[in-house]
Amino acid sequence: MNPTNSVFAVKRLIGRRYSDTSVQNDIKHWPFKVVAGPKDRPKIVVNYRGVQKQFYTEEISSMVLVKMKEVAETYLGCIVKNAVITVPAYFNDSQRQATKNAGAIAGLNVMRIMDEPTAAAIAYGFDKITEDSKEKGVLIFDLGGGTFDVSLLSVVHGKFVVRATTGDTHLGGEDFDDRLVDHCVKEFKKKYNKDITGNAKSLRRLRTACERAKRMLSSSVGTSIDVDYLYDGVDFSTRISRARFEELNKELFTRCTNLIEKCLSDAKIDKTGVDVVVLVGGSTRIPKVQQLVQDFFKGKELCKGIHPDEAVAYGAAIHAANLNGQGDKEVQNLVLVDVTPLSLGVDTMDANVMFVVVPRNTPIPTKKQEGLITLYDNQTSMSLPIYEGENANTKHNNLLGQFTIDGIDPAPKGVGKVDVCFDIDADGILTVSAQVRSSGHKKHIVISKQNGDLTTEEIETMVEEAARYKAEDEKHKGRISLEDLAEKLKSMAMDSGRSASEMKSMEEKAENAIAWLETNHDAGINEINKQLKELRSTFPALCEE
Repeated sequence: MNPTNSVFAVKRLIGRRYSDTSVQNDIKHWPFKVVAGPKDRPKIVVNYRGVQKQFYTEEISSMVLVKMKEVAETYLGCIVKNAVITVPAYFNDSQRQATKNAGAIAGLNVMRIMDEPTAAAIAYGFDKITEDSKEKGVLIFDLGGGTFDVSLLSVVHGKFVVRATTGDTHLGGEDFDDRLVDHCVKEFKKKYNKDITGNAKSLRRLRTACERAKRMLSSSVGTSIDVDYLYDGVDFSTRISRARFEELNKELFTRCTNLIEKCLSDAKIDKTGVDVVVLVGGSTRIPKVQQLVQDFFKGKELCKGIHPDEAVAYGAAIHAANLNGQGDKEVQNLVLVDVTPLSLGVDTMDANVMFVVVPRNTPIPTKKQEGLITLYDNQTSMSLPIYEGENANTKHNNLLGQFTIDGIDPAPKGVGKVDVCFDIDADGILTVSAQVRSSGHKKHIVISKQNGDLTTEEIETMVEEAARYKAEDEKHKGRISLEDLAEKLKSMAMDSGRSASEMKSMEEKAENAIAWLETNHDAGINEINKQLKELRSTFPALCEE
């Protein structure tokens, strides 16, 4: 494996700024290179066929989506155009839009960006629609590889209402791996006085061993971490107990239970209001995580009946069928009521102070209005930057857009009044309008999730590049397939059980195919496939062996 060319954890980069503290901390643990692009957007540096290339996170994510699209098309036997893509519930607008852009680059029409815990709740509750008429409080505990969400929903008769959601987009299995890697790096330095932090290959190999050990500790109380020739010819071997692993990650586990408390507090219910606790995400296999959640709910039996790695995809598929008008009556009668995961507001004082108009966990659709006053004498206009986030200082929140309302009559400060209205529809499209009370002058801006760092032109360029990369990959695979088949026939030609003429014919055809490859480097996929077809048709029985 080439560690500097093996990209992972893109979910932790998408929609973020390169200068974000979390991004800078993550870069220290990654073997691949991340650099700052235009507008402080992170770009990933890879070597593509001998040439150094830089890709936006949306482009990397789109490559995964293209692969999933191909898998679905192969299984279904038809072209796939529409998709429902799930994201962590605590993703902000920028992260959601970047994910949607990735879908567009992959050639998909993204019908809906759906919260992962909501999808998991559907996976849990869908087959129980007709079983129980009583409303249930369902808590989804979703701890994955890189993110963590807690959502509380009420579920009854196919209606799924999100009561509260919270989370941490920087908490998951990768953090547990980081703690284990750091522990081993320190131990290696202590034993051999050698620092491997600057060696990407050594770190990648160590991380792989630590990931394996973490999984083993879910079923064993202890395991070993062994890496031959880890660094400078030195082997590394150490024992790690489950107790030590839990101690290394104690603070991270505590953050998980603190967020359960926060979710219940936001929903204004106590633990007794939770009927079902559903575990989702690969990291919920960790015994300590299960124990802490069960202890938090006073020994309540945890729901492990749905596959932690598949639940979100299953729920998203049901919702996709609902949106597409497919499926049975239960699917079509499905109702989802979501919430705003983050507070929405404005900074009217130009002093980095967040004035919340729509508090987090407000059910959508919703419409909220607040009155604002002028801040200085003879003020005739008001700037309205729109933010989302929970910090009182807007510097630490996410700027969605801004506009200026004018037409305010000159008057002493505090006399001029402007009504600002936040209107969010069921698709999460936010329209912010402002109206001057005295003159009736009105202005608005739409935050439609079509706004984002990437322009339409940039997305179109990326779509074209993605198609080009796909064509190059298909061509590369085709050349390998033709070469492999030719070499296979050459090997078979040596079989003494064949006649001399058959052996000669096979060898000639194989040599001709190899010679064709050597002299036709620029041949397209159609030409390559033609050569493959001819070679297979000449020896159909042999090609099946």
